[in-house]
Amino acid sequence: METIAERLKSALESLNEASQKANRAPNSVQLLAVSKTKPVSDIVLAYEAGQRLFGENYVQEGVDKVKALQQLSDIEWHFIGPIQSNKTKLVAEHFDWVHSVDRRKIAKRLSEQRHDSCALKVLIQVNINEEPSKSGVLPNEIDELAEQISELPNLQLRGLMAIPASQQSSHELLDTFAKMQHLWLDLQSKYQNIDTLSMGMSADIEPAVLKGSTMVRVGTAIFGARN
Repeated sequence: METIAERLKSALESLNEASQKANRAPNSVQLLAVSKTKPVSDIVLAYEAGQRLFGENYVQEGVDKVKALQQLSDIEWHFIGPIQSNKTKLVAEHFDWVHSVDRRKIAKRLSEQRHDSCALKVLIQVNINEEPSKSGVLPNEIDELAEQISELPNLQLRGLMAIPASQQSSHELLDTFAKMQHLWLDLQSKYQNIDTLSMGMSADIEPAVLKGSTMVRVGTAIFGARN
């Protein structure tokens, strides 16, 4: 059985191959290791193998891990799951990034409850395929939310995140990622610091990187199947 270090190495190699095929510069796409449901010991193994960016989906589980590993001061913690209003304080106090901001109320609470001297870096989650059951703003709502976030003192808008609809053909998936890239470039033309397009997971790294992703979210390929 492969170790976490070996699987991490394979994931990075796959990411580098995808970047080369897309004629992207080396290290222009970051790997976010999604560690939800995995024990702290697994995160430590990935850390020891060189990984520094970790993503969590569940607030309390993520906070517990942040506290348990606070001695590893160079870990960058990303919250990537849906946020309920009653959990914004925990997210604002413990995470470095939030990928899943999709309404002004949540953004406002995160800003008010962020007391760190460093602004909380946020991405707007986009419901790019306009699925009724999925979180995220619709593409035509990005500008309004971006403007609202830009006025909040303790947040720094850094870009967009999306989770494409499942069971798309390879052509449909490329089209989805291309739409996200267009929206991201449009946002970049309007605001400073827009440098992050979070899209692509284990199964679709190559098309995501081809269409401009700057951060891919990989869990199972590094940590194995979820418990």
